Amino acid sequence: MIVRPLVMTVGILGLMVAGCSQSPTATADAPTTQAQSPAPATQAESPTPQLDVPYVPTPEPVVDAMLKVAKVGKNDVLLDLGSGDGRIPITAAKRFGTRGFGVDIDPERIKEANASAKKEGVTDLVQFAQQDLFKTDLTKATVITLYLLPRINLQLRPSLLKLKPGTRIVSHAFDMGDWKPDQTVSVNGTNVYFWTVPKTIPPNLK
Repeated sequence: MIVRPLVMTVGILGLMVAGCSQSPTATADAPTTQAQSPAPATQAESPTPQLDVPYVPTPEPVVDAMLKVAKVGKNDVLLDLGSGDGRIPITAAKRFGTRGFGVDIDPERIKEANASAKKEGVTDLVQFAQQDLFKTDLTKATVITLYLLPRINLQLRPSLLKLKPGTRIVSHAFDMGDWKPDQTVSVNGTNVYFWTVPKTIPPNLK
């Protein structure tokens, strides 16, 4: 799994994704240039942040399943919270022409992701930044991908439920507690959970 915290702000065509902050930390996975920013820039974090959870990349079959269950397409803006080596936004950009943005607290992961985006020729579509996911504007996203920890998912849940109805959320391995997924897909022994933000928040989630 991929879990990692984040800091800083940069954006791309109305899109952002966050990793984990150093306070409620965790680290996540997901697979720069001309993409426009949807969020205001913030100051970068320490160049040597302490990671609470080791970085573990999301396997490619799981990446494929996450993009498939969310029906990611060309018109989407994908935000990867805890983007790791950037594989999720990069795969979506290569396959569907999807705009994407990833954030991670580990500067080495950001360097790796930006280098990978350049190698794959998708820097016009995806961008990565060292950034705190809890300080990231998620409102421009149509799809948000996660590979964090259960407690981080639960801390994010109130913010996710406030997003525009119809926004799609996909999590590798971990659910959202009482917020039951619309769909669960099993891939090579792990689960992919999918939710759609509802028009009305259920009483048990308020």
